[in-house]
Amino acid sequence: MTFTDSIVAIATPVGLGGICIVRLSGTKSLQIAKLITKKPTFTPRYATLSSLYDEGAEVFDEAIIIYYQAPKSYTCEDVIEFQCHGGDLIGQKVVSLCLLYGARIATPGEFTKRAFLNGRIDFSQLNAISQIIHAKDSFFQKALASQLKGELGVFVRESRESLLQILAYCEVMIDYSEEDIPLDTIDRIRTKLQELQHKMQKIYDFSLMRQNINAGWNLCIIGKPNVGKSSLLNAILLFDRAITSPMPGTTRDTIEEEIIINGAIVRLIDTAGIRESDNIIEQEGIKKSLQSLKQSNIVLFVLDISKPFSNEDEEICRHISDTQKTLIVLNKTDKEHKLNKAKLKHIIPKDTTIIEVSALQKDKTAQTIKQALSKIIDSTRIQGEIILSASYQLESMRQTLQSLRLAQLKLDTLELELFAYHIKDAIASIGQITKPYATSEMLDVMFSSFCLGK
Repeated sequence: MTFTDSIVAIATPVGLGGICIVRLSGTKSLQIAKLITKKPTFTPRYATLSSLYDEGAEVFDEAIIIYYQAPKSYTCEDVIEFQCHGGDLIGQKVVSLCLLYGARIATPGEFTKRAFLNGRIDFSQLNAISQIIHAKDSFFQKALASQLKGELGVFVRESRESLLQILAYCEVMIDYSEEDIPLDTIDRIRTKLQELQHKMQKIYDFSLMRQNINAGWNLCIIGKPNVGKSSLLNAILLFDRAITSPMPGTTRDTIEEEIIINGAIVRLIDTAGIRESDNIIEQEGIKKSLQSLKQSNIVLFVLDISKPFSNEDEEICRHISDTQKTLIVLNKTDKEHKLNKAKLKHIIPKDTTIIEVSALQKDKTAQTIKQALSKIIDSTRIQGEIILSASYQLESMRQTLQSLRLAQLKLDTLELELFAYHIKDAIASIGQITKPYATSEMLDVMFSSFCLGK
Protein backbone atom coordinates (compact mmCIF):
# COMPACT_ATOMS: atom_id res chain seq x y z
CA MET A 1 0.00 0.00 0.00
CA THR A 2 1.39 3.42 -0.98
CA PHE A 3 0.87 6.41 1.32
CA THR A 4 1.28 9.86 -0.21
CA ASP A 5 1.99 11.71 3.05
CA SER A 6 4.92 11.56 5.46
CA ILE A 7 4.49 11.24 9.23
CA VAL A 8 6.66 12.28 12.15
CA ALA A 9 6.67 11.76 15.92
CA ILE A 10 9.00 11.58 18.90
CA ALA A 11 9.72 7.88 19.56
CA THR A 12 11.28 8.20 23.03
CA PRO A 13 9.55 9.10 26.32
CA VAL A 14 8.91 12.80 26.82
CA GLY A 15 11.07 14.58 29.40
CA LEU A 16 14.71 14.82 30.42
CA GLY A 17 17.05 12.17 29.05
CA GLY A 18 20.35 11.64 27.28
CA ILE A 19 18.83 11.03 23.85
CA CYS A 20 15.64 11.99 22.05
CA ILE A 21 14.73 10.03 18.90
CA VAL A 22 12.47 11.57 16.28
CA ARG A 23 11.08 9.16 13.68
CA LEU A 24 10.06 10.30 10.19
CA SER A 25 8.48 8.00 7.58
CA GLY A 26 7.16 8.50 4.05
CA THR A 27 8.03 9.64 0.56
CA LYS A 28 9.27 13.07 1.70
CA SER A 29 11.48 11.76 4.53
CA LEU A 30 14.81 11.94 2.72
CA GLN A 31 14.04 15.37 1.27
CA ILE A 32 13.08 16.73 4.71
CA ALA A 33 16.24 15.28 6.30
CA LYS A 34 18.39 17.00 3.66
CA LEU A 35 16.69 20.35 4.40
CA ILE A 36 17.28 20.04 8.16
CA THR A 37 20.89 18.81 7.92
CA LYS A 38 22.04 20.64 4.75
CA LYS A 39 23.59 17.34 3.61
CA PRO A 40 23.23 16.31 -0.05
CA THR A 41 22.89 12.57 0.56
CA PHE A 42 22.77 9.78 3.16
CA THR A 43 24.05 6.21 2.90
CA PRO A 44 21.27 3.76 3.83
CA ARG A 45 21.66 2.03 7.22
CA TYR A 46 24.71 4.10 8.22
CA ALA A 47 24.92 6.44 11.20
CA THR A 48 25.84 9.95 10.06
CA LEU A 49 26.85 12.74 12.44
CA SER A 50 25.29 16.02 11.33
CA SER A 51 24.46 19.49 12.53
CA LEU A 52 20.76 20.38 12.59
CA TYR A 53 19.70 23.74 11.14
CA ASP A 54 16.55 25.70 11.93
CA GLU A 55 14.49 27.65 9.39
CA GLY A 56 16.94 30.55 9.71
CA ALA A 57 19.90 28.28 8.84
CA GLU A 58 21.28 28.45 12.39
CA VAL A 59 22.63 25.31 14.10
CA PHE A 60 20.55 24.24 17.09
CA ASP A 61 21.97 20.74 17.74
CA GLU A 62 24.24 17.95 16.56
CA ALA A 63 22.62 14.57 15.98
CA ILE A 64 23.09 11.09 14.57
CA ILE A 65 20.99 10.56 11.43
CA ILE A 66 20.09 7.05 10.21
CA TYR A 67 18.42 6.53 6.85
CA TYR A 68 16.44 3.32 6.25
CA GLN A 69 15.69 3.05 2.54
CA ALA A 70 12.37 1.54 1.45
CA PRO A 71 11.43 -1.28 1.62
CA LYS A 72 14.10 -2.26 4.18
CA SER A 73 12.59 -0.32 7.07
CA TYR A 74 10.02 -0.81 9.81
CA THR A 75 7.23 0.74 7.74
CA CYS A 76 8.54 -0.47 4.33
CA GLU A 77 8.85 3.26 3.47
CA ASP A 78 11.81 5.64 3.54
CA VAL A 79 12.47 6.22 7.24
CA ILE A 80 14.74 8.79 8.88
CA GLU A 81 15.67 8.68 12.57
CA PHE A 82 17.08 11.82 14.20
CA GLN A 83 18.97 10.84 17.37
CA CYS A 84 19.33 14.23 19.07
CA HIS A 85 20.16 15.33 22.59
CA GLY A 86 17.42 14.75 25.14
CA GLY A 87 15.08 17.24 26.73
CA ASP A 88 11.80 18.79 25.73
CA LEU A 89 13.02 21.50 23.34
CA ILE A 90 15.27 19.85 20.75
CA GLY A 91 12.98 16.97 19.83
CA GLN A 92 10.01 19.30 19.50
CA LYS A 93 12.13 21.60 17.31
CA VAL A 94 12.96 18.73 14.94
CA VAL A 95 9.27 17.78 14.77
CA SER A 96 8.21 21.37 14.04
CA LEU A 97 10.76 21.59 11.20
CA CYS A 98 9.49 18.32 9.72
CA LEU A 99 5.96 19.76 9.80
CA LEU A 100 7.20 22.97 8.18
CA TYR A 101 8.80 20.99 5.35
CA GLY A 102 5.73 18.88 4.56
CA ALA A 103 5.25 16.08 7.10
CA ARG A 104 2.34 15.71 9.52
CA ILE A 105 2.10 14.43 13.10
CA ALA A 106 1.60 10.65 13.26
CA THR A 107 -1.47 9.30 15.00
CA PRO A 108 -0.90 6.78 17.87
CA GLY A 109 0.51 3.55 16.43
CA GLU A 110 0.56 4.84 12.85
CA PHE A 111 4.12 3.68 12.14
CA THR A 112 3.13 0.15 13.12
CA LYS A 113 -0.14 0.47 11.20
CA ARG A 114 1.85 1.25 8.05
CA ALA A 115 4.16 -1.70 8.76
CA PHE A 116 1.10 -3.96 8.99
CA LEU A 117 -0.70 -2.57 5.94
CA ASN A 118 2.51 -2.74 3.89
CA GLY A 119 2.97 -6.43 4.76
CA ARG A 120 6.01 -5.93 6.99
CA ILE A 121 4.32 -7.76 9.89
CA ASP A 122 1.32 -10.08 10.19
CA PHE A 123 -1.48 -9.80 12.73
CA SER A 124 0.21 -12.07 15.31
CA GLN A 125 3.34 -9.89 15.17
CA LEU A 126 1.19 -6.78 15.45
CA ASN A 127 -0.45 -8.21 18.56
CA ALA A 128 2.99 -9.09 19.98
CA ILE A 129 4.22 -5.50 19.53
CA SER A 130 1.12 -4.22 21.32
CA GLN A 131 1.66 -6.56 24.28
CA ILE A 132 5.46 -6.45 24.53
CA ILE A 133 5.28 -2.74 25.41
CA HIS A 134 3.25 -3.60 28.53
CA ALA A 135 4.89 -6.96 29.40
CA LYS A 136 5.48 -7.47 33.13
CA ASP A 137 7.14 -10.88 32.97
CA SER A 138 10.51 -11.57 31.31
CA PHE A 139 9.38 -15.02 30.15
CA PHE A 140 6.27 -13.54 28.51
CA GLN A 141 8.39 -10.80 26.95
CA LYS A 142 10.72 -13.42 25.41
CA ALA A 143 7.73 -15.40 24.11
CA LEU A 144 6.40 -12.23 22.48
CA ALA A 145 9.83 -11.61 20.98
CA SER A 146 9.60 -15.01 19.28
CA GLN A 147 6.26 -13.91 17.82
CA LEU A 148 7.97 -10.79 16.49
CA LYS A 149 10.42 -13.09 14.68
CA GLY A 150 7.40 -14.78 13.12
CA GLU A 151 7.56 -18.15 14.94
CA LEU A 152 3.80 -18.22 15.53
CA GLY A 153 3.22 -17.40 11.87
CA VAL A 154 5.52 -20.28 10.85
CA PHE A 155 3.60 -22.68 13.11
CA VAL A 156 0.28 -21.58 11.62
CA ARG A 157 1.56 -21.93 8.04
CA GLU A 158 3.01 -25.39 8.69
CA SER A 159 -0.20 -26.52 10.42
CA ARG A 160 -2.34 -25.26 7.53
CA GLU A 161 -0.09 -27.05 5.03
CA SER A 162 -0.44 -30.31 6.99
CA LEU A 163 -4.22 -29.93 7.07
CA LEU A 164 -4.30 -29.16 3.35
CA GLN A 165 -2.31 -32.34 2.68
CA ILE A 166 -4.80 -34.33 4.77
CA LEU A 167 -7.66 -32.69 2.86
CA ALA A 168 -6.03 -33.57 -0.48
CA TYR A 169 -5.75 -37.24 0.55
CA CYS A 170 -9.37 -37.17 1.64
CA GLU A 171 -10.69 -35.59 -1.57
CA VAL A 172 -9.03 -38.36 -3.60
CA MET A 173 -10.48 -41.10 -1.39
CA ILE A 174 -14.03 -39.72 -1.57
CA ASP A 175 -14.17 -41.14 -5.12
CA TYR A 176 -13.44 -44.65 -3.81
CA SER A 177 -16.24 -46.99 -2.76
CA GLU A 178 -16.12 -47.73 0.99
CA GLU A 179 -14.71 -51.25 0.51
CA ASP A 180 -11.94 -49.94 -1.78
CA ILE A 181 -10.64 -47.23 0.57
CA PRO A 182 -6.95 -48.01 1.24
CA LEU A 183 -6.71 -48.57 5.01
CA ASP A 184 -3.00 -47.76 5.15
CA THR A 185 -3.80 -44.27 3.84
CA ILE A 186 -6.49 -43.89 6.52
CA ASP A 187 -3.93 -44.90 9.16
CA ARG A 188 -1.44 -42.32 7.85
CA ILE A 189 -4.10 -39.61 7.95
CA ARG A 190 -5.13 -40.62 11.47
CA THR A 191 -1.51 -40.56 12.72
CA LYS A 192 -0.82 -37.16 11.12
CA LEU A 193 -4.06 -35.77 12.52
CA GLN A 194 -3.32 -37.02 16.05
CA GLU A 195 0.20 -35.54 15.99
CA LEU A 196 -1.20 -32.19 14.90
CA GLN A 197 -3.95 -32.29 17.54
CA HIS A 198 -1.44 -33.13 20.28
CA LYS A 199 0.82 -30.20 19.37
CA MET A 200 -2.08 -27.75 19.12
CA GLN A 201 -3.64 -28.95 22.38
CA LYS A 202 -0.32 -28.51 24.19
CA ILE A 203 0.00 -24.93 22.95
CA TYR A 204 -3.65 -24.19 23.77
CA ASP A 205 -3.48 -25.61 27.33
CA PHE A 206 -0.23 -23.79 28.10
CA SER A 207 -1.55 -20.50 26.70
CA LEU A 208 -4.78 -20.86 28.67
CA MET A 209 -2.82 -21.45 31.88
CA ARG A 210 -0.68 -18.37 31.20
CA GLN A 211 -3.61 -16.13 30.22
CA ASN A 212 -4.17 -14.57 33.66
CA ILE A 213 -0.44 -14.37 34.39
CA ASN A 214 0.73 -12.50 31.29
CA ALA A 215 -0.71 -9.20 32.58
CA GLY A 216 1.39 -9.54 35.76
CA TRP A 217 1.44 -11.37 39.06
CA ASN A 218 -0.91 -10.28 41.85
CA LEU A 219 0.16 -11.71 45.19
CA CYS A 220 -2.36 -11.43 48.01
CA ILE A 221 -1.11 -11.74 51.59
CA ILE A 222 -3.99 -13.13 53.66
CA GLY A 223 -4.60 -14.57 57.11
CA LYS A 224 -6.24 -13.84 60.43
CA PRO A 225 -5.46 -10.60 62.28
CA ASN A 226 -2.11 -10.39 64.04
CA VAL A 227 -0.43 -13.34 62.31
CA GLY A 228 2.28 -11.03 60.94
CA LYS A 229 1.10 -10.24 57.42
CA SER A 230 2.30 -6.62 57.46
CA SER A 231 5.57 -7.65 59.10
CA LEU A 232 6.16 -10.11 56.27
CA LEU A 233 5.38 -7.41 53.69
CA ASN A 234 7.98 -5.15 55.33
CA ALA A 235 10.47 -8.03 55.43
CA ILE A 236 10.02 -8.83 51.72
CA LEU A 237 10.40 -5.15 50.76
CA LEU A 238 13.31 -4.67 53.17
CA PHE A 239 11.77 -1.43 54.42
CA ASP A 240 8.82 -0.54 56.67
CA ARG A 241 5.92 0.05 54.30
CA ALA A 242 3.09 -1.07 56.58
CA ILE A 243 2.37 -0.09 60.19
CA THR A 244 2.72 -3.03 62.56
CA SER A 245 1.37 -3.39 66.09
CA PRO A 246 0.78 -6.16 68.66
CA MET A 247 -2.89 -5.16 68.55
CA PRO A 248 -5.01 -7.22 66.09
CA GLY A 249 -6.67 -5.37 63.20
CA THR A 250 -4.03 -2.68 62.61
CA THR A 251 -4.41 -2.99 58.82
CA ARG A 252 -7.87 -1.81 57.74
CA ASP A 253 -7.23 -1.25 54.02
CA THR A 254 -5.12 -2.96 51.36
CA ILE A 255 -1.51 -1.84 50.92
CA GLU A 256 0.17 -2.45 47.55
CA GLU A 257 3.81 -2.45 46.45
CA GLU A 258 5.66 -3.91 43.45
CA ILE A 259 8.89 -5.91 43.40
CA ILE A 260 10.71 -7.94 40.75
CA ILE A 261 11.14 -11.67 41.44
CA ASN A 262 12.74 -14.00 38.90
CA GLY A 263 12.23 -11.51 36.07
CA ALA A 264 8.56 -10.92 36.86
CA ILE A 265 6.88 -7.85 38.30
CA VAL A 266 4.93 -8.99 41.36
CA ARG A 267 2.32 -6.74 42.95
CA LEU A 268 2.25 -7.44 46.70
CA ILE A 269 -1.13 -6.79 48.34
CA ASP A 270 -1.22 -6.71 52.14
CA THR A 271 -4.78 -7.16 53.37
CA ALA A 272 -6.83 -6.70 56.51
CA GLY A 273 -7.04 -9.75 58.77
CA ILE A 274 -10.00 -12.03 58.01
CA ARG A 275 -12.24 -12.86 60.97
CA GLU A 276 -15.79 -12.43 62.27
CA SER A 277 -16.24 -8.79 63.32
CA ASP A 278 -19.03 -6.41 64.39
CA ASN A 279 -16.94 -3.34 63.52
CA ILE A 280 -18.32 -1.76 60.31
CA ILE A 281 -14.93 -0.35 59.24
CA GLU A 282 -13.20 -3.68 59.85
CA GLN A 283 -15.97 -5.49 57.95
CA GLU A 284 -15.31 -3.26 54.94
CA GLY A 285 -11.59 -4.04 55.18
CA ILE A 286 -12.32 -7.79 55.30
CA LYS A 287 -14.59 -7.42 52.25
CA LYS A 288 -11.70 -5.78 50.36
CA SER A 289 -9.38 -8.57 51.52
CA LEU A 290 -11.64 -11.22 50.00
CA GLN A 291 -11.93 -9.21 46.76
CA SER A 292 -8.14 -8.96 46.51
CA LEU A 293 -7.85 -12.69 47.21
CA LYS A 294 -10.28 -13.49 44.40
CA GLN A 295 -8.34 -11.34 41.90
CA SER A 296 -4.86 -12.68 42.75
CA ASN A 297 -2.95 -15.45 41.01
CA ILE A 298 -0.60 -16.12 43.94
CA VAL A 299 -1.84 -16.43 47.52
CA LEU A 300 0.55 -16.02 50.44
CA PHE A 301 -1.45 -17.52 53.32
CA VAL A 302 0.10 -16.56 56.67
CA LEU A 303 -0.45 -18.66 59.79
CA ASP A 304 0.83 -18.11 63.32
CA ILE A 305 2.79 -21.26 64.17
CA SER A 306 2.52 -20.41 67.89
CA LYS A 307 -1.28 -20.80 67.75
CA PRO A 308 -3.38 -23.94 67.03
CA PHE A 309 -4.88 -24.28 63.53
CA SER A 310 -8.39 -22.85 63.99
CA ASN A 311 -11.79 -22.98 62.29
CA GLU A 312 -11.15 -19.42 61.06
CA ASP A 313 -7.94 -20.60 59.36
CA GLU A 314 -9.85 -23.47 57.77
CA GLU A 315 -12.52 -21.04 56.54
CA ILE A 316 -9.86 -18.89 54.86
CA CYS A 317 -8.56 -22.02 53.09
CA ARG A 318 -11.98 -22.49 51.52
CA HIS A 319 -11.75 -19.06 49.87
CA ILE A 320 -8.57 -20.05 47.99
CA SER A 321 -9.28 -21.29 44.47
CA ASP A 322 -7.71 -24.47 43.09
CA THR A 323 -6.40 -22.43 40.15
CA GLN A 324 -4.41 -20.08 42.39
CA LYS A 325 -0.77 -20.76 43.24
CA THR A 326 -0.54 -20.91 47.03
CA LEU A 327 2.40 -20.43 49.37
CA ILE A 328 1.70 -21.12 53.06
CA VAL A 329 3.95 -19.22 55.45
CA LEU A 330 4.15 -20.40 59.05
CA ASN A 331 5.30 -17.25 60.83
CA LYS A 332 6.67 -16.62 64.34
CA THR A 333 9.00 -19.63 64.46
CA ASP A 334 10.83 -17.81 67.26
CA LYS A 335 7.94 -18.81 69.55
CA GLU A 336 6.70 -22.20 70.81
CA HIS A 337 5.14 -24.26 68.00
CA LYS A 338 1.48 -25.16 68.64
CA LEU A 339 0.06 -25.43 65.11
CA ASN A 340 -0.96 -28.95 64.03
CA LYS A 341 0.86 -29.35 60.68
CA ALA A 342 -0.75 -32.74 60.00
CA LYS A 343 -4.21 -31.17 60.17
CA LEU A 344 -3.10 -28.34 57.88
CA LYS A 345 -1.62 -30.74 55.29
CA HIS A 346 -4.82 -32.78 55.33
CA ILE A 347 -6.83 -29.71 54.22
CA ILE A 348 -4.54 -28.12 51.62
CA PRO A 349 -3.63 -29.59 48.18
CA LYS A 350 -0.65 -31.97 48.25
CA ASP A 351 1.61 -29.83 46.05
CA THR A 352 1.17 -26.68 48.19
CA THR A 353 4.49 -25.21 49.34
CA ILE A 354 4.89 -24.62 53.10
CA ILE A 355 7.74 -22.58 54.55
CA GLU A 356 8.58 -21.55 58.12
CA VAL A 357 9.94 -18.10 58.95
CA SER A 358 10.24 -15.48 61.63
CA ALA A 359 9.44 -11.97 60.40
CA LEU A 360 11.85 -10.67 63.05
CA GLN A 361 14.71 -12.02 60.91
CA LYS A 362 13.98 -9.78 57.94
CA ASP A 363 16.85 -10.69 55.60
CA LYS A 364 16.47 -14.44 56.07
CA THR A 365 12.67 -14.22 55.77
CA ALA A 366 12.87 -12.16 52.57
CA GLN A 367 15.32 -14.64 51.03
CA THR A 368 13.21 -17.69 51.99
CA ILE A 369 9.95 -16.22 50.66
CA LYS A 370 11.50 -14.92 47.43
CA GLN A 371 13.10 -18.31 46.72
CA ALA A 372 9.74 -20.05 47.20
CA LEU A 373 7.96 -17.50 44.99
CA SER A 374 10.67 -17.84 42.34
CA LYS A 375 9.97 -21.59 42.13
CA ILE A 376 6.22 -20.94 41.82
CA ILE A 377 6.82 -18.47 38.98
CA ASP A 378 9.18 -20.94 37.27
CA SER A 379 6.51 -23.64 37.40
CA THR A 380 4.40 -21.63 34.93
CA ARG A 381 7.17 -21.39 32.34
CA ILE A 382 8.02 -23.81 29.53
CA GLN A 383 11.04 -22.64 27.59
CA GLY A 384 10.63 -22.59 23.82
CA GLU A 385 6.86 -23.07 23.90
CA ILE A 386 4.66 -20.94 21.67
CA ILE A 387 2.17 -18.73 23.51
CA LEU A 388 -1.16 -17.55 22.15
CA SER A 389 -1.20 -14.17 23.87
CA ALA A 390 -4.50 -12.70 22.66
CA SER A 391 -8.04 -13.85 23.37
CA TYR A 392 -8.89 -14.02 19.65
CA GLN A 393 -5.91 -16.37 19.13
CA LEU A 394 -7.10 -18.67 21.91
CA GLU A 395 -10.61 -18.71 20.48
CA SER A 396 -9.29 -19.53 17.00
CA MET A 397 -7.26 -22.42 18.40
CA ARG A 398 -10.24 -23.68 20.42
CA GLN A 399 -12.38 -23.72 17.28
CA THR A 400 -9.60 -25.48 15.36
CA LEU A 401 -9.32 -28.22 17.99
CA GLN A 402 -13.09 -28.63 18.07
CA SER A 403 -13.18 -29.09 14.28
CA LEU A 404 -10.34 -31.63 14.44
CA ARG A 405 -12.14 -33.65 17.14
CA LEU A 406 -15.27 -33.78 14.98
CA ALA A 407 -13.15 -34.71 11.96
CA GLN A 408 -11.56 -37.56 13.92
CA LEU A 409 -15.00 -39.00 14.71
CA LYS A 410 -16.00 -38.91 11.04
CA LEU A 411 -12.71 -40.52 10.00
CA ASP A 412 -13.35 -43.43 12.38
CA THR A 413 -16.69 -44.10 10.66
CA LEU A 414 -15.24 -43.43 7.17
CA GLU A 415 -17.70 -40.57 6.56
CA LEU A 416 -15.14 -38.85 4.36
CA GLU A 417 -17.30 -36.00 3.04
CA LEU A 418 -18.11 -34.88 6.59
CA PHE A 419 -14.47 -35.45 7.56
CA ALA A 420 -13.41 -33.09 4.75
CA TYR A 421 -16.00 -30.52 5.87
CA HIS A 422 -14.54 -30.38 9.41
CA ILE A 423 -10.95 -30.25 8.10
CA LYS A 424 -11.90 -27.23 5.98
CA ASP A 425 -13.35 -25.60 9.11
CA ALA A 426 -10.08 -26.28 10.96
CA ILE A 427 -8.05 -24.73 8.12
CA ALA A 428 -10.20 -21.59 8.24
CA SER A 429 -10.02 -21.34 12.05
CA ILE A 430 -6.27 -21.71 12.44
CA GLY A 431 -5.69 -19.18 9.67
CA GLN A 432 -7.47 -16.57 11.77
CA ILE A 433 -4.63 -16.64 14.32
CA THR A 434 -2.45 -14.60 11.95
CA LYS A 435 -5.12 -13.25 9.58
CA PRO A 436 -8.31 -12.69 11.56
CA TYR A 437 -11.36 -11.22 9.92
CA ALA A 438 -10.80 -7.96 11.76
CA THR A 439 -12.90 -4.89 11.18
CA SER A 440 -11.27 -1.50 10.68
CA GLU A 441 -12.68 -0.48 14.08
CA MET A 442 -10.82 -3.36 15.75
CA LEU A 443 -7.57 -2.27 14.12
CA ASP A 444 -8.13 1.36 15.15
CA VAL A 445 -8.62 0.30 18.79
CA MET A 446 -5.43 -1.78 18.75
CA PHE A 447 -3.28 0.95 17.17
CA SER A 448 -4.65 3.61 19.53
CA SER A 449 -3.01 1.80 22.47
CA PHE A 450 0.43 2.47 20.94
CA CYS A 451 2.47 5.61 21.59
CA LEU A 452 2.86 8.29 18.91
CA GLY A 453 6.35 7.23 17.83
CA LYS A 454 5.35 3.58 17.40
